[in-house]
Amino acid sequence: MNTYGHAADDVRDDAAGLRLAPFRGLRYVPERVGSLAAVTSPPYDVVVRPDGLLHLESADPHNIVRLILPQAVTAGTRHRKAAVTLDRWLADGVLAPDPEPALYVYEQHGDGILQRGVIGALELSTPAEGVVLPHEDVMPHVVEDRAALMRTTAANLEPLLLTYVGGEAGGADAVIERTVRREPLLSTTTEDGFHHRLWSVTDPDELAAIAGDLSGHQALIADGHHRWATYLRLREEHRAPGPWNYGLVLLIDTARYPLRVRSIHRLLNRLPLSEALAALDGHFRVRRIDGPLPTALEALASAAADGNAFLLAGDGGFHLVDRPDAALLDRTIRTDRPQAWRTLDATVLHSTLLEHVWHIPDAPEDISYIHDTEAAVDQAERRGGTAVLMHPVREDVVRDLARQGVTMPRKSTSFGPKPATGLVLRSLALD
Repeated sequence: MNTYGHAADDVRDDAAGLRLAPFRGLRYVPERVGSLAAVTSPPYDVVVRPDGLLHLESADPHNIVRLILPQAVTAGTRHRKAAVTLDRWLADGVLAPDPEPALYVYEQHGDGILQRGVIGALELSTPAEGVVLPHEDVMPHVVEDRAALMRTTAANLEPLLLTYVGGEAGGADAVIERTVRREPLLSTTTEDGFHHRLWSVTDPDELAAIAGDLSGHQALIADGHHRWATYLRLREEHRAPGPWNYGLVLLIDTARYPLRVRSIHRLLNRLPLSEALAALDGHFRVRRIDGPLPTALEALASAAADGNAFLLAGDGGFHLVDRPDAALLDRTIRTDRPQAWRTLDATVLHSTLLEHVWHIPDAPEDISYIHDTEAAVDQAERRGGTAVLMHPVREDVVRDLARQGVTMPRKSTSFGPKPATGLVLRSLALD
């Protein structure tokens, strides 16, 4: 069966909206690996390198990190290594395709959160079509690397996280609620304490119910802007209708299952904290915060309620930076954007602090983007750099800007929990 178009054509009309197609998922064969938990990974950009990478590689010789972050001297060698590894795992029966195309209901719960959604192959659309809304800029070199990896492996190795706001009960939600009462395809608990379950949906009526429901919605990219940009680039390289017109995603209805929004912190690798603090004199208020990291983060949250605020670390202590000079902001922040964008912490950080106060280029050797707060502090102290800890942005602000077509500075938000990588993959060769 031709997955792309056949099932969906029976249920969708010409209205613009989300179009999710079933696919034959590639999954680990449990008997061929130590455990499902040992072969999973966080998304590629959340893995803290090199410590986290080495930890995952040693967890199991078939850990998915060997595909999403292959290690070699050159980029081309890395990507070919991933393709060879994927082919070998398929030949050896470590990974195997499911017998028929399916959508997958995915559940994870832990840390007080229950999240359920649907994994499938989403028909790609441009920003002008307004079906999938990006909210952050991307870094060209990352898109190039991800595109080369996908091109070489001919696979979507991990799903994007997309959110939409559902309507009344029924449709996709009803299918999800019925599905989770069945025996799952897999169930595992990862080392972060989150429990994961996965089911397949192959019944034509249930597929039709999901398709009909999603066709009236647009989605916000919660996590995976670089992979989305990669999907679009590869679609341009493959103009004929087919599997490259689709990309692997997880869709979450946040009206039923709200996500948490956290910050992505910056590590300024070549800027000692003493120099960063000295350059702020006369531009921002700077106060040293005594106490452990949780106390410092509480001070940051309190200051952020009144305006732009950041927490700097790198010398064993914490320094709260707030109350920017209004004239400095007027000089350094562009005026052709909405006020909500102009007052974002990420906007002030990149436009004012990095560009005009610290003169730090937005290049990988100068700035690292780190999700884990403790890891950002630890690496700043070990490297003699400066960690800039951020306060999270509210989801409604993110969605409102996205609907206006306004993108935030790159790596402005971290929605979660993110799907575990390695539970289901998509091979474009199979489709």
